[in-house]
Amino acid sequence: MRTVIYMLVLTSYLFGCNEANGKSEYTNSNINGNHVSKDSSAIVNSNTSWQKLFNLNNQIERESRNENSDTFASQSKQSNKENMKEITLGAGCFWCIEACFLDIKGIISVVPGYAGGKVKNPTYEQVCTGSTGHAEVARIVYDETIISFDEILEMFWFVHDPTQLNRQGNDVGTQYRSVIFYHSEEQKEIAEKYKARLTEEKVWDKPIVTEIVAINNYYEAEKYHHNYLEQNPENAYCRAIVRPKVDKFKKVFESKIK
Repeated sequence: MRTVIYMLVLTSYLFGCNEANGKSEYTNSNINGNHVSKDSSAIVNSNTSWQKLFNLNNQIERESRNENSDTFASQSKQSNKENMKEITLGAGCFWCIEACFLDIKGIISVVPGYAGGKVKNPTYEQVCTGSTGHAEVARIVYDETIISFDEILEMFWFVHDPTQLNRQGNDVGTQYRSVIFYHSEEQKEIAEKYKARLTEEKVWDKPIVTEIVAINNYYEAEKYHHNYLEQNPENAYCRAIVRPKVDKFKKVFESKIK
């Protein structure tokens, strides 16, 4: 349960303590097209892992465009309904990941929920005990002609620390695990290749513990969790943890905001 009031000194935990990796040795202030302002460049340049992540994603996206140029061209001619895809992601608190992705171009909807557990129709209180096997997740519907799955994965890797096992900062338990619930074999293949590249490039000093599994036993969270940050801006957890994380995310990906 998030009834504990998070002290401001704990905000060093933001983004899953990714910043513990220290200052970057790089000086490039324009790692890729996402990071063009002074503020966003400063954020990326403050962390070696983030710099490595964005450099690698640039390379992955170029390779993907070259390999699938004909596919992308045909997709643009299809109806919007055929372009709609789903992916379900767990990256700690679902309030955070929902708020980060809601305003991204190409994202149609973001719905908080629970997935991967053994209990049917779990309540938030049950999931918070860590005994249900469910992870807090966000189910994302996106238009693949506007935003690619690679881009979504880039944001996913950025928004949390994938080296923390069954926790994000002070949120501890299997319900906060790092997990990609894929909805197709194509998504599985892309996610596994992306994770392997991150490992090969040693983007993080520690091993990546992110699970990549087929979507299973998904249940939508209670309505009061939907758009939680917007509805509860004065909540202590939101003020100390969620809002600073979302603000940082939006500065870095400002060119992708609607």
